[in-house]
Amino acid sequence: MLFRIMWLLPVKKNRVVFSSYEGDGGFCCNPRYIAEELHRRRPDLEIVWLLHDTTKEFPEYVKKVEDSTLNTVYYLATARIWIDNYRKPYGTLKRKDQLYIQTWHATIGFKAVGLYRGDAFPTIARMVSEWDSNLADYFLTNSQYCDDVYPKKLLYSGPTLRVGSPRIDPMINNKDELYKAIREKLGLDISCKLLLFAPTFRGGNQQGKKQVIAETPQIDFDRLIKTLTDKYNCEWKVLLRLHPQLSAKLDKMPLLSEDERLIDVSQMPDISEIMGGCDMVITDYSSCAFDAAFAGIPVLLFADDVQEYVKNRGQFMWKREELPFDIAEDNDLLNKNAELFNENRYRENVESFMHKYCVVEEGHASERVVDVILDNYAEE
Repeated sequence: MLFRIMWLLPVKKNRVVFSSYEGDGGFCCNPRYIAEELHRRRPDLEIVWLLHDTTKEFPEYVKKVEDSTLNTVYYLATARIWIDNYRKPYGTLKRKDQLYIQTWHATIGFKAVGLYRGDAFPTIARMVSEWDSNLADYFLTNSQYCDDVYPKKLLYSGPTLRVGSPRIDPMINNKDELYKAIREKLGLDISCKLLLFAPTFRGGNQQGKKQVIAETPQIDFDRLIKTLTDKYNCEWKVLLRLHPQLSAKLDKMPLLSEDERLIDVSQMPDISEIMGGCDMVITDYSSCAFDAAFAGIPVLLFADDVQEYVKNRGQFMWKREELPFDIAEDNDLLNKNAELFNENRYRENVESFMHKYCVVEEGHASERVVDVILDNYAEE
């Protein structure tokens, strides 16, 4: 009803509305890098960002708007372009002359999503997914694999833009700058090696209940740091990062014990800026593993709750032998994998994976998305 009322207002052709992680995200993920490129090429456009916490830091050219019902309906109803990495609320309506590019917040991933979850896929989640997918004009992909699985994974069978992931662009193009920047920000020596630990989001609609779960990591960080220090003969520190939907509710990752070598970066808005400056990434089932791999960053997997996770989420999208990563389910194997990690073999495995599944990550995704947006303007 609200959308129908707002449709009495004209569409502002210069207005582009962005959002990330259902309003919990800041200036981050794929929408961020599209916004930066769009502003660079069309500074006359009004860039609006819907978010819950409007105190978060954004560039001056971004108009921050509280993601309330009235605000959201008004700005979506009157914008020419929508860019989002998450589902729009059920009941959202789009006009014929509006363009909606759904970037999603992952491309290739581990977790079962959509119909791949089987009976674990809640009815309400399916309703919201179908509604949003029917609104979208394009979904971004980075591979033939994504094009093949999106009809069942995201319930989307429309046109895709196989251009890569905008959030990976800086990790490919600006590695040296990111490497220096994260150490300067944290007051670390340039010679210090950084390991990022970024576990996946646990929660969502489970058994009909919306929940967000933050688990205390079971990694023996003291032992792991010693293993890496001995292997590479240099100082290592660990950066800890919660998923954006958790960091919106928690200040930092809960730990079994504090350690000055563990630095929480959960409140930094964008994982690409962090991960692009790291020497290694450890995660469980987060798609950031693939982002890091495609940008040439070493990755190890630590999955100590596989059975419980599969019980709640459904089977994984991949078999172990199909992945380019070493996987550990306990600290003994994690340390062994770190000690024996071979970068040349790892890079060969990643390249083989990318070739097999026709992965496109060349550092130009943001430009190509903006090309589509500006072509859309040119057709008017």
